[in-house]
Parts: sequence; C-alpha cells; structure tokens
Amino acid sequence: MLNDLRNLVQEVNSARDLQVALDVIVTRVREIMKTQVCSIYLRTASGEYLLMATEGLKKEAVGKVSLSAEEGLVGWVVARAEPINLENAAQHPRYRYFPETGEERYQAFLGAPIIHHRQVMGVLVVQQVENRRFDESEEAFLVTVSAQLAGVIAHAEATGTLEAIDTNRKSARFHGVASASGVAIGTGVLVTPPAELSSVIAATSDDPEAEVALLQRSLQLAREDIEHLAGQLKSRLTPEELALFDAYLAILGDASLIKEVDARIHQGDTAAYAWSQVILHHVSTFASMNDAYLSERAADLRDLGRRVLGHLQKSAARERIYPDNTILVGDELTATMLGEVPEGKLVGVVSAQGSGNSHVAILARAMNIPTVMGAVDLPFLRLDQRPLIVDGYRGSVTSDPSDELRRHYEAIVREEKELVEDLASYTDLPCETLDHHRVALWVNTGLMVDVMRSLERGAEGVGLYRTEVPFLLRDRFPSEEEQRKIYREQLQAFHPHPVTMRTLDVGGDKSLPYFPIEEANPFLGWRGIRVTLDHPEIFLVQIRAMLKASEGLDNLRIMLPMVSSVAELESAQVLIYRAFHELLDENYAITLPPIGVMIEVPATVYQARELAARVDFLSVGSNDLTQYLLAVDRNNARVAGLYESLHPAVLRALIEIVQQAHSQGTPVGICGELAGDPGAAMLLVAMGFDVLSMNAANLPKVKAVLRSISLEDAEGLLSQVRDLPDAASINHCVQEALKSSGAYKLLRSSMGETVSL
Repeated sequence: MLNDLRNLVQEVNSARDLQVALDVIVTRVREIMKTQVCSIYLRTASGEYLLMATEGLKKEAVGKVSLSAEEGLVGWVVARAEPINLENAAQHPRYRYFPETGEERYQAFLGAPIIHHRQVMGVLVVQQVENRRFDESEEAFLVTVSAQLAGVIAHAEATGTLEAIDTNRKSARFHGVASASGVAIGTGVLVTPPAELSSVIAATSDDPEAEVALLQRSLQLAREDIEHLAGQLKSRLTPEELALFDAYLAILGDASLIKEVDARIHQGDTAAYAWSQVILHHVSTFASMNDAYLSERAADLRDLGRRVLGHLQKSAARERIYPDNTILVGDELTATMLGEVPEGKLVGVVSAQGSGNSHVAILARAMNIPTVMGAVDLPFLRLDQRPLIVDGYRGSVTSDPSDELRRHYEAIVREEKELVEDLASYTDLPCETLDHHRVALWVNTGLMVDVMRSLERGAEGVGLYRTEVPFLLRDRFPSEEEQRKIYREQLQAFHPHPVTMRTLDVGGDKSLPYFPIEEANPFLGWRGIRVTLDHPEIFLVQIRAMLKASEGLDNLRIMLPMVSSVAELESAQVLIYRAFHELLDENYAITLPPIGVMIEVPATVYQARELAARVDFLSVGSNDLTQYLLAVDRNNARVAGLYESLHPAVLRALIEIVQQAHSQGTPVGICGELAGDPGAAMLLVAMGFDVLSMNAANLPKVKAVLRSISLEDAEGLLSQVRDLPDAASINHCVQEALKSSGAYKLLRSSMGETVSL
C-alpha cells in the first residue's frame, strides 16, 4: 500500500481546496481498501463532528449529519482518540443510526481519529456490508492516511477554508508568541503584501539597459515609500528606533545587492525575475540561521523585496480603511505595514508568522502596541473587520469575544493605564527587596534602537550584546576598524555601565553568506566558540576591535558562547591575552576586561565549578539551555508547547550553576526570557543570581515585583517549588506567591487566568 499512499498524498496536496481534498481521500481510500464506504467527519466551531465527505453513504447527508463528542461510534473514536475496529457495529452499545445516511446495511466499522496538536479534529471512517474485522495492515493504512489528513485540515483551518463548516460566528481563541505586552480590544484589518517574490515567472529580456533603468526607478520609488512611512512614525518613535528605517534604506542602496541583480539582468533575466531570485537567495540565508534574533531579519528583507517588486510589476496595494482601534492581522506582518496605519488608530498587531525578534515586534514594543507573533493556526483570512482581543501577555488572540470576556479585558485595560503611572515611579529606584537585598537589572541588546529605551527604564548595564550583526550585513568579514567603531558606539552609549559583548556566534545553520557552513545537524555542530577557535584570525581581529573600543571607557566585558569544556575556555583565553599584550605593545591605554563564559550547553552545568574558577563571571543563556535540556525547539510549533522555562530540570540546573559558581567566589548572571519573567525573577533571586539581564520592556515590572517581596519570601518560595514534579505545579505556586505579595495586579493577564469563551 506504500505506493498507493504516496500517490494519495500527492493528489491531496495538489487539490485546489479542502473540499476537493476530502472528496479525493474518501474516493481513493475506498478504492485502495476495497470497502463499500469511506467517510470523513470534521469538528466544527461548536464542537460537533459534521459529515463533510462520503463515498458510499447518501450524498444528501453531507453537511447535515453531525454528532457530539459523546455520540455514536464516531463520538467514541473522538473520546478514545484511538482507532475503533468493530466486526458488527450495530450491536455495539454506542452505535447510533442516522436514517438519512443509509448506513443501516453496513456492519463492519473502522474509524481513525484525525489528530493535530493533541486535538481530535475529525474522524476518518470505512464501512463494509459483511461482518468482518479489518486486519492490522488495513487499520495501519487508515491511521496513516488520517495523520496525513491532519496537516491538510490544520492548514485549511489556518487559512480560513473551514469557515463553511460553521457559518455561525462563535468566540474562538488562537495562540502564538507573546511579543509585546498589553491588551488590545478592536477590529481586525487584514494586510497582505503588494507582490509575492516566489510567484514571479522566469522571463527573459533582450534589452538589459531598459530593465536596469526599470530597476533603478523601482528602487527609488521604494525608497520614497520607506521615507514616507518613517515620516509618519516620526512623532511616535525615538530617533534610535527610527534608525530601523535607515537600515531599510541602506539595504536598498547596498551596492553588492544591486550588483548581483544587475549581473542577472545582463545574463538575460527581466528585472522582476532577477530581483526576486536574488532577494529569495538572501532571505533563505537569513531564515536558515539558528539565532532567532538574526533569522528574523529574513522578514525585513522579504518585505523590502516585495515592495520593490510591486513597483517593478506596477501592482499597487489596495486602498485600506483603518478604523479606530485597528488591530493589524496578516500572514507575515512587517515594520513598514505598521507605519501605514494613521497615527492614533493602531492598538494591536497579530501575525501568523514571525517571533518576538521580528522588526515589527521590536517597533510594536517601542510603541507600546500589544503584539502576538507566530500564531501558526490563526485563520487570518477570516479576521478582516472582525472584533478581536489581543492578549500580549499570554500570546493569545480571541475573535468575536463574548460580552463576559470583553468586560474582563476592558477591566484589564483600565488597570494597565493605572499601572503605567505606577511603574514610572520605579525608574530611578534601586532594585532591592524589602529586606534590602540588592539585585542588578541589566538588558539584552542587539541594535542601537535598544539603547535609549534601556536607559530610560533604569538599566544598570548590558548583560548580552550580540556582535553578529556587522558580520551579517556585509559581503565580507568586517575590518578591525569597522568593528571598533560599532563596539565603541555601544560602549559609549552605556558608559559607565558595563557592556557584556558576546564574541562571534556563527556556524552550523547560522552561516555567513561569504563563509558557508553546511551540516546534517547544525544544532550540535560547528558553531560558536568552536568556529572562532578553529579560525583564530577571525577571533583575534574581533577581540582587538573590542579592546580598542574600550580605551578610556573600561566598561567592556567579554563573553564566550557555546563553550562545552575547560579546554575551549583556556584556548580562548590564550588568544585574548595575546591580543591584549599586542595592543599594549602598540601603546594603547587599555585594561584587561573581565572574561566570562555562557552556560548554555548542558555539559557546562556539571563543569560550572571548574569554569568559574578560571573566569571573572558566568552568564546562563536560559533560552538555549532550556531547549537543550528539554530537547525542545520552541520555534517548532509541533513541540513549542513542551518548552517550559520553569520545568523542574531547568530549575535544578540553575540552582546547581549558582552554587558551583559562588563556591569559587565568581558572580553569575542570567540572560534570556526567564530573567524578564517577574514570577521567575523571584526564584532566580532566591537561587542567588547576581545579575538578571532581560528585554528592556520587562525591566520595570521585574523591579516592581522584587521591591514588593523580601529575600526570605523568595527563598521560601524556592524551597516550596524545588521538589515539585512538574512545571504546572511550579507555575501555580509562583502565581500564588505573586498574589500574596500584592504584585499580582502587575501580571493579571500573564498569570493564566481563564474566562469562559
């Protein structure tokens, strides 16, 4: 049956819509299994299972016969979430007869659940006249087909194809990545790109000069678009945040990029096709990178590519009406789409793709616009002009909310306004507990746009500055002087506060366009410190640039990524000392900066004592460490639900790291999303972390919570949760502790309160 299955999958994938795919499945499965009946039931928004396609039962029953999850044999398959194989279905106590289907003469019954993300989305059924039990190979085949069908149905639901199943609009909730905190109540406005890069047909031209001229005109029009959008946002963003649009303009003026397109045009391609192919190549390079912050730059490049292509193809975006309380909705929203909304009308952002590292999410945070990214199952095509609620705390989007839910969130919005006023008073206050235990709150940065916001919110230093950006924005390794200028800008901006610069973290699936690396398993491959130790010429240039940039400022800290052994650390230290002494010989007035190691590989959890004895500080990369410990890629929608920052294994690893570091008198910090979670921050302080480094937006809330508790309270909470068996129990205890502290109001939406839809 393998060939039959392969052919079936190909035919289903090429179907023009869901109904055609369902009809193909019931027809082909009946033929392959040589049964009299094959039917498909799908879950509706009301929770019932509706007959959507059949071959063998009466066609007039399609779209009319439905069962609850507790009704009939189909309901039994749903309740058990496993195949049901019966020799004589009519004699089973759960059997229910529907006269309109004409199924009374069919005795044998085999039903397989269609499951996606642990939810039963439907049931695939075959039936036969004679009394017989389907054999194991037949059952296995039907289960395999149902597994394939699950993906098709999930995609149809996400793109709105299932709307016909239930025309009554009912409240529904969809989940994504919480990317900018807050709550928005408003009306959805669907936004689509002006042109699609992947749909450009390969075409040739015998007039390359005309094509080049068309390209230049289109580039100029795209520049004017960007400048206009930046002008619209000028009153809402700081100059540093507006620098994102300068970066867009820089890409449009990138000589090497234009040169690539020009070369293809002179080889015979049209300007539109040449442009699309070059942009798609660079988009693929960025998208394949393991670092989420850097991989999100693919969306920026794709957006610019589409805008230029729109001018090349002379396709103008349709005129959109933006009502008051607009919530932008789309498959892949971008920063420029944000700028098209008139000032004062935008209240929320929802994107089916992307993450908190997308430029649209960065700008939304700067503008205090609640945002949910990566809502992979979001039926975005159905949400235009629909009432929506965006919960930027929990990462949820609710369509057609009930009156009860709306009142619940309206109360939260009112409380948020009071909260903003309350948190402003914390900016200049130290972060210390009620019993005067002091904790340093630092920030993670990657762009200059982060600097102003960080300082305004009381940041006392930088716990992680990513140095990869200047390497990725060039067609060659940046020179020592180019790097020095970039690092000097960061160090000066935060002076006298410390700035922790992570050395180049590339390799594996985060390769540079001019330094390609291809591996079967990039997550466990040649990356981070492994690459730079194998190429000391790259490492030494970067270290020299950092040291030169620190001259006269002395606020640099150097951090080594992806270290997995003492030997790697010592090899890196030798190179750092070498660069330092070279610069002393060249008469630079510099001091040797503190050197630290990132704890993100599980091996280093058990070597923390040995590493701490050889460095000035340790810093836990909580995002990667959690992913490695739990074997979960949180950007993979299939397993993202298993990513638990407060998993017992994660907490025990963190406790071990702090104890081992402090046994050597070495301070230890933590950078990552865990540090910016106010509830988790209580546990981290109790563990003894000296520095918490986070996104600037989370800093005021973390400070407010820590100032509302005592160290003794935090230690009591840690003692309570450290031996609990699962993350759910730990999260519950943390919520209760926040309530007791009086800080629960700060996090009401993010603490998982449930309200009936």
